[in-house]
Amino acid sequence: MMLAQGFDEPMEMAILPNLNVLIVERKGAIKLYDAGAKQTRTIAHLKVFSGIEDGLLGVAIDPDFEKNNWIYLYYGVGGDQNVSNLERYELRGDQIDMASKKVLMQVPTQRTYCCHSAGYLTFGSDGLLYLSTGDNTNAEEIEGHNPTDERPGRALSDGQGTTANTRDYRGKILRIKPEADGTYSIPEGNLFPKDGSKGFPEIYVMGCRNPFRVSVDPKNQYVYWGDVGPDTNVPAEENFLSYDEINQARKPGFFGYPYFLGNNEGFPKYDFETKKEGPKQDPLHPVNNSPNNTGIKELPPAQPAMIWYGKGPSKRWPMVGKGGASAMAGPVYYSDQYPNAKYKLPDYYNGKLFIYDWIRKWIMAVTIDETGNYAGMEPFLPHLKFVAPIDMKIAPDGAIYMLTYGTNWFAKNADAGLLRIEYSEGNRNPIADIQIDRQFGAAPMTVSLSAEKSRDYDTQDKLSFEWKIGEKKQTGTTVKHTFTKTGIYDISLTVSDQQGGTGVATTQVKVGNTPPEIVVQSSANKSFYWDNTSFDYKINVADAEDKTINNASVAASFSYLKFGKDLASALSGASHGNIKYAATEKLYASLDCKACHTMDTKSIGPALKEIAKRYAGKEGADQQLAGKIIKGGSGNWGTYAMPPHMDLPEKDARDIAGYILSLGKEQPRLPLQGNIRLTEHVGQGKEGAYVLQASYTDKGANGIEPLKSSGHVVLRNPLVQMEDFEEGSANVSIGTLNTDYVSSIWAKNGKYVSFRQIDLTRIKKIRIRIQQQGAGGLLEVKLKSHQGVAIGSLTMPAGQDKDNWKELEIPVTATAGFHDLYFTFSNPDKNKVGLFFIDWIYFEN
Repeated sequence: MMLAQGFDEPMEMAILPNLNVLIVERKGAIKLYDAGAKQTRTIAHLKVFSGIEDGLLGVAIDPDFEKNNWIYLYYGVGGDQNVSNLERYELRGDQIDMASKKVLMQVPTQRTYCCHSAGYLTFGSDGLLYLSTGDNTNAEEIEGHNPTDERPGRALSDGQGTTANTRDYRGKILRIKPEADGTYSIPEGNLFPKDGSKGFPEIYVMGCRNPFRVSVDPKNQYVYWGDVGPDTNVPAEENFLSYDEINQARKPGFFGYPYFLGNNEGFPKYDFETKKEGPKQDPLHPVNNSPNNTGIKELPPAQPAMIWYGKGPSKRWPMVGKGGASAMAGPVYYSDQYPNAKYKLPDYYNGKLFIYDWIRKWIMAVTIDETGNYAGMEPFLPHLKFVAPIDMKIAPDGAIYMLTYGTNWFAKNADAGLLRIEYSEGNRNPIADIQIDRQFGAAPMTVSLSAEKSRDYDTQDKLSFEWKIGEKKQTGTTVKHTFTKTGIYDISLTVSDQQGGTGVATTQVKVGNTPPEIVVQSSANKSFYWDNTSFDYKINVADAEDKTINNASVAASFSYLKFGKDLASALSGASHGNIKYAATEKLYASLDCKACHTMDTKSIGPALKEIAKRYAGKEGADQQLAGKIIKGGSGNWGTYAMPPHMDLPEKDARDIAGYILSLGKEQPRLPLQGNIRLTEHVGQGKEGAYVLQASYTDKGANGIEPLKSSGHVVLRNPLVQMEDFEEGSANVSIGTLNTDYVSSIWAKNGKYVSFRQIDLTRIKKIRIRIQQQGAGGLLEVKLKSHQGVAIGSLTMPAGQDKDNWKELEIPVTATAGFHDLYFTFSNPDKNKVGLFFIDWIYFEN
């Protein structure tokens, strides 16, 4: 269930013993979700440096939190200090005592170039605190290689000075023992001696790029982390050496970067001055000879990753998918860690490591065998799609909590949320589902709420429904409520079964602004087009709060699409206004592009409109962009490389490129009233459609945001294939060589098929292509239902003429407006089943 939404770059969460949740946001806010009140509020705000990828990154609670109330935070300190602090505070009740601040340690950083800050905090069951840090190295200008630029003045582009440097805290996982006085000590068993003779004694793991999420096995203290990989052009065992990794450290060690990735596949030594490649390092004896290295030169042997995958399909782990990636490590689960927990997982998951991917939106359960080796992987909760999962933890009651970052990078996202997932053994919890007839309007505003789509997979359970609307409670499957004052109101539905299982759903109603109303009037038919005809129209826009409508603010267009059969579904996803690209926009949305690109603002990648602006007017721009979409690219817009989409058909890539380029072109505006001659369809086949679309965004009112409404008219070819019926029962005969590739329906006695919302204005008759093969009978055309009023009929004699088709006409009663149209089939002899076959119908004006 969704507990809270609308966070501004949430980074990590800490679940308190009472199930309240601390959430830290990158720009410095510390928020508390109150599990009892089901509300979230900001309880503190730190002054942070939030440039590049820095900011408030990590939060953890002390293992003895119930006694000492200590919480730990890791953040980039605001100002010009160029350090990130690990600090301790006291949380008493729902307030942080800022005067209790203790600075445990400082990590010096550079703030000139992006990227990689990591910053995750977690405790092991032995009370040791782990802090992950990114390599903090310039990811730009690396020329398709690893960042090992040793030229003078390029130290910030050399990861050998950070992650491979034994006397630098960056690109590491640090392990310390916090002390009661606000200091820390060095535990036994870190990578280097406590005296610092070979490296910083806090270092447990080195050789990381961006160890974004870390977990510690509570039984054996094995450390797991996801390391977000680079984008290079260096050939590898699978495509390029650009792997994301899931790593396991059974003991302290060097995990290879920037010299190795994956199964210790080595990068060639690249000379950024001469542009020549040299030999690879020996993973058993890696040496750091960089002039930017301040630590020892002879490094520990490089350790391979446990799991690694690139942008293309993986041969070893095909279930991880392909495309952009950001690997994350979640908890290792043991059921005995949650005694008497109501929602603990089945024993099947004992010892399994949960991993997840921010970009690919999946969770996997990884089996580790008795020797600690990888033994298998399987999807976990594959039916749930998380929007950029960024943290995963298990609560004291066994429930899983997921923190999601949301759609857009470096932004406050409406879909950034805190989710709770409950497993209920034996009795399964109900699933609450709210249906609401309207969410916006003026006061007074009456809404109808329904829980009818709520469900319980234990079908014998009896369900009860409790609604909370503001501070008022009601019961029942359906309720109505009238809001008399403007404002934003929270609504929750709790569905309970008789065994105590519950499910919760929430929504909001916003009172004070009514969505605009858009109506397209025409004396012509608004379902079909014919040769040598015109379409007259008038677009009417009204808004209850905007008393006058500026016609220039109404966006209207009229287009012909060669392939319009599935246009209705494409229209639902179109947003930028050019209906020509509606289907392509839906294709674009189905890929991983939205993880890095937004329409108007820069995310991890450039805004689509900025791309369109850069390539505007350039010859061959569509082909160039299509190539980048398929093959990937880097260096054109800064830090981040674009992952390839090698399996995307070239035509689809060209269509997406055309869609992006169209965003830079001013769309011609259609007058709000006119008459259009319909000629573009001539010679284009029967699959095309004309689309008139209009939209208007109001100004907002009474504290409610502006609302957008749209309306459209789709004119399609009047020839309709009968097998495309929307409701009913008829055997569909698929076109084959034996049927001369004609698909049709077999009309059976007592059955019907229907087509929804057909405009019958000016329709005089329906021509039908029919085959006299069967018992024959009566075909009737009815309105509203299969038992409705008949407006036309045709009697078909019996016959066995399976080789010929006839075109017959059904005169219909003059009828105006849109109607659900039913074609019914009957024969007085109920023993007669098959009556005749129908290929198509044609609406004639």
